[in-house]
Amino acid sequence: MVPRPPEQCHYCGLLPLKCSVNYISFSAHTDYNQTSEFLMLLKPAHIILVHGEQSEMQRLRTALKREYEDTPDPAEIFAPANNEEIVLNFRGEKMAKIVGRLAAKKPKAGDKISGVLVKRGFNYHIVSPDELEHYTDLKQGVVLQKQTIPFTAPFSLLHHCLQQLAGTVEQSEKSSRSCLKVFDSVTVQQEHNKISIEWEGSEMGDMYADAVLTLCLQIEANPQAIKQSSLRSITKGQDKSSFEDRVEKLMIELYGEDNVSYQPKLKYITVTLDDHKAVINLKSYTVQCQNESLHQMVSSAIRRLHNALTPVNVPIIPAT
Repeated sequence: MVPRPPEQCHYCGLLPLKCSVNYISFSAHTDYNQTSEFLMLLKPAHIILVHGEQSEMQRLRTALKREYEDTPDPAEIFAPANNEEIVLNFRGEKMAKIVGRLAAKKPKAGDKISGVLVKRGFNYHIVSPDELEHYTDLKQGVVLQKQTIPFTAPFSLLHHCLQQLAGTVEQSEKSSRSCLKVFDSVTVQQEHNKISIEWEGSEMGDMYADAVLTLCLQIEANPQAIKQSSLRSITKGQDKSSFEDRVEKLMIELYGEDNVSYQPKLKYITVTLDDHKAVINLKSYTVQCQNESLHQMVSSAIRRLHNALTPVNVPIIPAT
């Protein structure tokens, strides 16, 4: 009836057409022009063609690619087969607000900010680990580590060796037992025929604890040799220039010749390690360095060298 014939076939015969005939399409499909216009308005990053005959979808994909190839950010167009997996990559910028102590000073471009990134819903915040309890439901914990090893050597000998290793050693008592605190982080407690080493788990704490543990094991393995080394006497009138030469040789042995620079006129030795510099003043034997770890290592090395070249008197007290 769409062509509007004057007569229409009927079981009774031919009947005259006495009505108007109109065609209305209820299809949800679009042609190429409509599809292209719709995509140009949306400007999607990804286009997936589905529910169509494979060859026709490939033709549509090719035509859309040709149309989008001159745009600044052309869309990715897919025409997958049945059960074919597609991986889409989305890029998005996220903004985080600095709160608490970290926001006390306005950062400048290029400044590095260290903190904990916290997500709440769609919001991001950067807070100091010490302030997690104030801004989140999280709590910061501390891992306290303890190691006990056999130790039968005099505790006074261990005290002296730890002074050579770390410099300052705090001595105290805990439950009527002698305790030594080294590097302000490692506690060594005397027990019956053994010692316990306690420290808070951290990168620096673990390193200091390893050094203390190694020293304790060396003393326990050969206490007489350690004792004789500690009680060694050398003439007090050491030539100062000889000591300066020994400092230079020690630094070269520890950090390599390329990383040590000796300036005899200025009485300075410069040690370079991983873009950090430590300057040794040979007049006062002090160390200037911005990096705490390098400062500690160089200072301890000079202190051990000085202790080895000067007389010491260590009282030998039997272990309790």
